[in-house]
Amino acid sequence: MNIIRIKFVQLSLILSLIGGLGCTSQNPKVPLIPIEDFFKNPVKDKFRISPSGEKLAFLKSWENRMNIFVQNIGGEKTARITNSAERDIKYFFWANDNRIVYLQDSNGDENYHLFAVDPDGSHHKDLTPFKNTTVKVIDELRDSENEMIISLNKRKKTIFDAYRLNIKTGELKLTAKNPGKVTRWMTDNKGIIRIAVITDGVNMGILYRDNENEEFKPTIVTDFKNELTPLFFTPDNKNIYACSNIGRDKCAIIKYDVTKGREVEEVYSHPDVDVWNLIRSNRNELVGVVYTTWKKQIHFFDEDRKILQKKLERQLANLEVVIVNADDKEKKFIVRTFSDKNLGAFYYYDEEKKYLEKLSDVSPWLKAENMAHMKPITYKSRDGKTINGYLTLPRNVKAENLPVVINPHGGPWTRDYWGFNKEVQFLANRGYAVLQMNYRGSTGYGKDFWQAGFKEWGGTIQNDIADGVNWLIKQSIADPKRIAIYGSSFGGYAALAGLVNYPELYACGVSKSGIHNIFAFLNSIPPYWQPLKEMIYEMVGDPVKDSSSLKLMSPFFNIDKIKDPVLIAQGGNDPKVPVDTTIQFIKKLEENGISVDYFYKEKEGHGFKNEENKIEFYGVLESFLAKHLLGRKSNLTHKN
Repeated sequence: MNIIRIKFVQLSLILSLIGGLGCTSQNPKVPLIPIEDFFKNPVKDKFRISPSGEKLAFLKSWENRMNIFVQNIGGEKTARITNSAERDIKYFFWANDNRIVYLQDSNGDENYHLFAVDPDGSHHKDLTPFKNTTVKVIDELRDSENEMIISLNKRKKTIFDAYRLNIKTGELKLTAKNPGKVTRWMTDNKGIIRIAVITDGVNMGILYRDNENEEFKPTIVTDFKNELTPLFFTPDNKNIYACSNIGRDKCAIIKYDVTKGREVEEVYSHPDVDVWNLIRSNRNELVGVVYTTWKKQIHFFDEDRKILQKKLERQLANLEVVIVNADDKEKKFIVRTFSDKNLGAFYYYDEEKKYLEKLSDVSPWLKAENMAHMKPITYKSRDGKTINGYLTLPRNVKAENLPVVINPHGGPWTRDYWGFNKEVQFLANRGYAVLQMNYRGSTGYGKDFWQAGFKEWGGTIQNDIADGVNWLIKQSIADPKRIAIYGSSFGGYAALAGLVNYPELYACGVSKSGIHNIFAFLNSIPPYWQPLKEMIYEMVGDPVKDSSSLKLMSPFFNIDKIKDPVLIAQGGNDPKVPVDTTIQFIKKLEENGISVDYFYKEKEGHGFKNEENKIEFYGVLESFLAKHLLGRKSNLTHKN
């Protein structure tokens, strides 16, 4: 077992820049971009405008960690207001003009706390300083100066109660006590909790009340496969907008009467994909819906918002344009651009002054002219299903006989999207074609396609992935002897399962935070997932009733079928993949004569978040793939 701990020093970075850029023998027209350029922190990120429209907050690197900075609109002076040196801050927002709130866990343990700080950096406070708890934001309460609604598993680790939280003092007031089955709370437009989503594990229900003084009453109960997901109340607070696939295959946006328990009207649907994302104005009006075919699309209900979108798209031509934030009056906006070859930039737009200003590029050192196109593709599975995905080919080389990285997504109940993907672009720059596929079980393509992946982790899902490999071979794009499979989380499991099921297809595999023992994964389910355990059993498998099939699906119990070299990467605080089972897995592989590299970071969780750890990992990945697929490699050396 090679436990790789790499130390990057300034000299090594210089060698990477100088030596790496010279290593272009396989593709002299495309520079070999340094690893750190792909994975170092952005210049600035996640701009947010204050409710009054007078200030901006954004993330910027300090001590190699993303921290919150603030500046006046129109001003150049910025002030750092947080001092996070251990973990990046990922999510924050303006609670009001005088308070910024953010979430952060500790070393990847996924126990998130809620912190608040004033825009000048004063009065910094952990608002939920409770051990082994995690917090969720229910309602930011834009109309309340000092309060917001959160849920917290403080009283009991398996359930979340709803609280009204004072963001200055940290005072908590219980506003809805969880009887044990509530998995989500929803407020109306006045900040009153009136909806509770419940589950017994496999059946889902919605409880409703008119006001805080009433008891919740059931309005509908369905099994979890038939979805009715509340999104928000209509402006008059009488009905709700919801995503529903009841009586239909594809999720549609509907208006639902919670008092009578019936669908009032279908607001919007698409024949090919689910529709579940809504754009809502600060006045609580429905502005539009967002859905994804091969790329994201918007259908507008508000003509003014549609005109604004078209105006911005004309000024920011040939890029995807997304309004990510606005002031309370919705006259000042933060706009984000991107494409498949461009990480894009943030802009400030003043509608009244018709003024557009670039705030910052995200990662200006990554030039679009050196990036590869991400192309939508489809192929047929062996049993006739249409599998959608994306193929990224390295620039300036003929699409024949290429080394390939098969990159199944995590989840598995999510999907891949078109856009700039740092990992994919890094691999393409190293000379690899990259295939991503939305195998059965992926979301977004309807109920039937999603359910087709139930209890098929090691079965037809793996067939879908392998069918994509064979499609590439038949297209003469892939060199059959130089194909790797690499993924994270479930994608890491898929990499290992691919080596088990189809060892002849792959030269090697890479599993980052990948599940290898499904029994261990099911046993590691955190307390707050307990209400969903029966649903997970139905989707993955019951460890008692389905023990035989789960054993067949677990790479841990099928090590004798693995013939190819493996790179395994993991964080020490991973709550989903216990480290001790990983060590056992590696020892068994090595006993079978399989070459294993193990990349381990003690203070990381399910994946790598800290900048230096990401750069180290991709350096190891680069060397591993270059050794087994003969792809491009920088001159940066790694110490074992």
